[in-house]
Amino acid sequence: MQRFIIIRCFQALIVLFIVSIIVFALARFSGNPVDVFLPFDATDAQQLALERHLGLDQPLPLQYLKFVGNVMRGDFGDSVKWDGQTALGLVGQRFPATLQLAAIAMGISLLIALPVGVLSAVKKDTIFDYIGKVIALAGQSLPPFWLGIVLIFIFAVALDLFPTSGRGGGTNLILPAITLGWFQVAAMMRLVRSAMLEVLDTEYIKLARIKGVQEWKVVWKHALRNASIPPLTFFGIIAGQLMTGAVITESVFTWPGVGLLAVDAIRARDYPVVQTVVLTFAGIYILSNLAVDILYAYLDPRIRY
Repeated sequence: MQRFIIIRCFQALIVLFIVSIIVFALARFSGNPVDVFLPFDATDAQQLALERHLGLDQPLPLQYLKFVGNVMRGDFGDSVKWDGQTALGLVGQRFPATLQLAAIAMGISLLIALPVGVLSAVKKDTIFDYIGKVIALAGQSLPPFWLGIVLIFIFAVALDLFPTSGRGGGTNLILPAITLGWFQVAAMMRLVRSAMLEVLDTEYIKLARIKGVQEWKVVWKHALRNASIPPLTFFGIIAGQLMTGAVITESVFTWPGVGLLAVDAIRARDYPVVQTVVLTFAGIYILSNLAVDILYAYLDPRIRY
C-alpha cells in the first residue's frame, strides 16, 4: 500500500514539473508585457531598462531555472499589472471565491446526479429513465457560457430574482453555481446510471434479492458501493474541472475569483500571475486525482497490485 502511494506521488511530481515547463513557455509566447506598459513612442533604452527590471533580458533557460528556484522557495514573483502585489498573494486573495463557487457547484452536481442516476438505473426504460436521459442530453449539449447568459436573461433581467453579477449574499451564488455544475450533473448522472446497471445485473445482487434483503439495502448499500469506482474516477476529474472551468463562468458573472484574475492577467501579459494561476489549478487537478488513486486502493485492494 505504501509503495503504491509513493509511486503515485512521484508520478504527480513529474506531471507538475512538466506543467511548469509548458506554462512557462506558453506565457512567453503570449507576447511581451513591455509592449503593454510602454507607450508607442518609447525608446529602445526605455524598453531595455524595463526588460532588465522584469528579468526578461536573460536567456529563456536561465529565466526558467530562476523561476523554478523561486517557486521552490515559495516566491512566485511580483505582479506586473498590480503594483505592490505578489502573484501568490493575488491568487490567495481570489482563491476563496473560486473555491466557494466550485464547492457549491460540486454539491449541486452530486445532489442531483447521484439520486437521478441511481433511479434511472433501477427504473430502467420507465418515465424516470427517459427524464434522466433528457437531462443528461441537455446538460452535455449546452455550452457553459451560453447557459450562463440565458440564466442571466431569464432569472436576473426578465424575472429580477437574482443579481446579474458580483459576489455578495447567497443569491449571487445560485446562477453561477448552476452554470458551472450543470455539465457535471449530466456526465456524472450518465456514469452512475451505466455503472449501476452493470452491477445490478451481477449474480451477488440477484442472490441478495433471493435471500430477501430489503431493496433499499440492495441498491444503496451493496450495488452503489460496488458501482462507485467509475463515478469516483470522474469525481476526481471534475474536482479539477470545476476549478479550471470557473474561468468561463467567472467571466460571464464577473465573479471575483481566480478565473477572472487569470483573464485579466493574460490581457495584461502578467507572466508571474498567469504562471501562478495555472500552477495552482494544475496542483489542484493533480492532487484531486492523486486522492482518487489512493481511494481506489481502499475500495478495491486489487488495484494496488
